Amino acid sequence: MSQLQRIAIAPSQFQQGQILLTKEQQHYLGRVLRLREGDRFIAMDGKGKWWLAQLAGEQARVLETLLVETELPVSITLMVALPKGNGFDEVVRCCTELGVTCIAPVLSDRTLLHPSPQKLERWRRIAAEATEQSERSFVPTILEPVTFNTGLSFANSQQYICVARGEFPHLKDCLQHKGQMTNDIAQSQSAGFLCSELCKTGQETIVIATGPEGGWTTQEVDNAIAFGFQPVSLGRRILRAVTAPVVALSLITAACEV
Repeated sequence: MSQLQRIAIAPSQFQQGQILLTKEQQHYLGRVLRLREGDRFIAMDGKGKWWLAQLAGEQARVLETLLVETELPVSITLMVALPKGNGFDEVVRCCTELGVTCIAPVLSDRTLLHPSPQKLERWRRIAAEATEQSERSFVPTILEPVTFNTGLSFANSQQYICVARGEFPHLKDCLQHKGQMTNDIAQSQSAGFLCSELCKTGQETIVIATGPEGGWTTQEVDNAIAFGFQPVSLGRRILRAVTAPVVALSLITAACEV
């Protein structure tokens, strides 16, 4: 089953046990993947549903619904100050593979890139492709870019802002501390990682913000703190704007994976 080819479809394409294929999907399945009438593949709607389907002309017949459990037990929102060039493409791709739920591109005081609407569509397409590749159930939401201060308001979440310089605790230690507090409450014998109870419920949201080339300004860090963000470090080395999000997501994924 895992070796079958996968394609992403819109939820509206699933109708009465059939999947109505677009011309582009027909071309991809037939000309690129070389599938023939009767061959099987996996269709995913990016909203949590997977189906085993069989190619039948311009449609595909659904053979069965598949249960896929590849998502993290917590919701992760990544706020990324847009890097210059096409660096954000790779951020979207890698962080989708790592399990991010929502990516919020922000314009900081030092942001050099002011993307066009076409860029947003490109990022969403990259997220969909990375979801297929990494066998995820949900395609991450890619929000429209907003100013950093506009995007700071989050309710009922753990909020961290990564700061390159300064005496701040490491993100890893903050996650371990949260996990230890929960483990103590539960009187668990296992020490270590992030909130086992919250991971079980899947209700917890973690918001992590990473900065642009040159880092956040002092005012931006102060504003984030005022909104409840905790400043954290990703280590002693200075990371590139496209590296920091991947490092932060890797730490959270390692902490939450069950």
